[in-house]
Amino acid sequence: MELTVGAILEGKVKSITKFGAFISLPDNQTGMVHISEITHAYVNDIHDHLSEGQDVKVMVIGLENGKINLSIRRIQPAPPRQQSDRGRQFDRPHSDSRPRPVDNRAPRSATRAPAERTPQSFDDMLKQFMADSDSKISGLKQYSDRKSKNRRR
Repeated sequence: MELTVGAILEGKVKSITKFGAFISLPDNQTGMVHISEITHAYVNDIHDHLSEGQDVKVMVIGLENGKINLSIRRIQPAPPRQQSDRGRQFDRPHSDSRPRPVDNRAPRSATRAPAERTPQSFDDMLKQFMADSDSKISGLKQYSDRKSKNRRR
């Protein structure tokens, strides 16, 4: 039987290691399922998901240098995505005791004129970003220069 990438096969778990599981395939062939290809969730211990002698369905995901790379995860339906908290900033205490620069500027919405609330062009947004960035960088440079002068004494 000729194996092709994407083929779904029945196999039996032959042995389990820290990094994956070896699967016995038809025609006396053996392939390996890497620990990252066992399930969609994080796998700390493979023994929580597989056991030796267990029958499994696998997908061939690679044929390289006589090695057969397999996946159980790619056959399973993907879990529904949950809303992420990425991008949200939380008020966390800082890990170091350095003083932080104080931002005394008014909120952006208060400084903009009503006419500016219309969608801006990309160039305008880029100019605004560059101006804000330059301002922040110069503030950081001043802070680090002050800090390094105190160390020299």
